Amino acid sequence: MVRVKVCGVTTESDLRAVDDAGADAVGVISEVTVDTPREVSLSRASTLFDAAPPFLTTTLVSMPSSATRAVELAAAASPDVLQLHGDFEADEFQRISAQTDARVVAVVDPDSSARARAIAHVVDGVLVDSVSDDGAGGTGETHDWAATAEVVETLNAPVTLAGGLTPDNVAEAVRTVRPYAVDVASGVEAEGGVKAHDAVRAFVRNATAAGDALERRDGRDEREEATS
Repeated sequence: MVRVKVCGVTTESDLRAVDDAGADAVGVISEVTVDTPREVSLSRASTLFDAAPPFLTTTLVSMPSSATRAVELAAAASPDVLQLHGDFEADEFQRISAQTDARVVAVVDPDSSARARAIAHVVDGVLVDSVSDDGAGGTGETHDWAATAEVVETLNAPVTLAGGLTPDNVAEAVRTVRPYAVDVASGVEAEGGVKAHDAVRAFVRNATAAGDALERRDGRDEREEATS
């Protein structure tokens, strides 16, 4: 199955819509170095996480200035997952993981497969996103899915696909990349920072259906190989 994360949630209403749609995770953005309508204060992020139901994984998305600050953010907001943008080295990710209860996901540029391989063994997952010149995600632009598919095949870690995904293209993305999860923000918005609930439902539905179809096909292939 493919998991679904909806990122950039700013209100309790949108958080409930994400959960009602059947998403696996919700992302809240705080302390980033770019201007985005999806950013909230750290205290607001904590409040949203407190409102999340028990089986919806909460993710704090941030661009901390240091490993020390990353640990402080996790302690303040208490997310299930800490998604970090920035050029942290493997030893810094190890330090962050050791000093927080949150699982750590590292964001990498789609053109940085070498970096993904260098840090995969010290994080809980890797998220491949189209990034801007300053290293931020949320560009709303797709990247070379075939290249990311190669990362998925060669990396011994869960890989999440992000960048320009929408309800219309997510099924193709799942079929092409076969990621552990897909991540969407601007692709399901009515306006900056406000989710379109119908689009959220469609995104989750289309991603899940594509993942289920792949599993059924893989199952048929395995049965055919076993009997051939």
